[in-house]
Amino acid sequence: MDRTTSEMVDLVSNVHAGLPHPLPLGKCSQILGDYLYFHYGCDGVDDRGWGCGYRTIQSVASWLCSRDGAASQKNQVSPAPSLPHIQQALVTMGDKPGSFRGSRGWVGSFEASLVLDFFYGVPCKVVHVRGGELQRVAVPELHEHFDTRGSPVMMGGDRDNSSKCVVGVCTGEEDSYVLVVDPHYYGPKPDRAELQRRGWVGWRKLSSLDQTSFYNMCLPQTADVNTD
Repeated sequence: MDRTTSEMVDLVSNVHAGLPHPLPLGKCSQILGDYLYFHYGCDGVDDRGWGCGYRTIQSVASWLCSRDGAASQKNQVSPAPSLPHIQQALVTMGDKPGSFRGSRGWVGSFEASLVLDFFYGVPCKVVHVRGGELQRVAVPELHEHFDTRGSPVMMGGDRDNSSKCVVGVCTGEEDSYVLVVDPHYYGPKPDRAELQRRGWVGWRKLSSLDQTSFYNMCLPQTADVNTD
């Protein structure tokens, strides 16, 4: 059933709010602005096992819609495109065949870059990095992105194919952490404290990610927050 995002009610916002930094003396960068937490089943569609990438796209899209003027761009759907909207957009752009509509086909960071540009006119930078190079490559990219762009980042890989919405990074002398909003929660409307307590949102050591996987990060290239 093609449920529109206007039917998605009572979504929790800014689910990372209130979490302390994992490294009080480290360099920490986080998103600027507000977003909604999209997760498995939040619109009544049971997408367990295949929908995590769509939910991360929706969380990022909700951040774009919260910014002044962003919601009037291109084919805008607010607060985020539905799963059928996302599939139709990828078919319309020629990235997917017509059979993709109504399927359980996965989407990743590359598809996210196409979808966010299609609906909101926001180009995205896609960074490909091997798990063993996350500290050297991903950490500087994330710090620069949050400090200059301020938007959430979609991240996923091959062996580690679970989509993640990254909303912060913190770097110390020995390790770094990423602040992950996990879309795999399924159940009744949660509250922020419950999500944090159960680990659906929280700081994760970079070294705990699969070092044998590759990862793609989709970084929306919004206006520089320092020039807004």
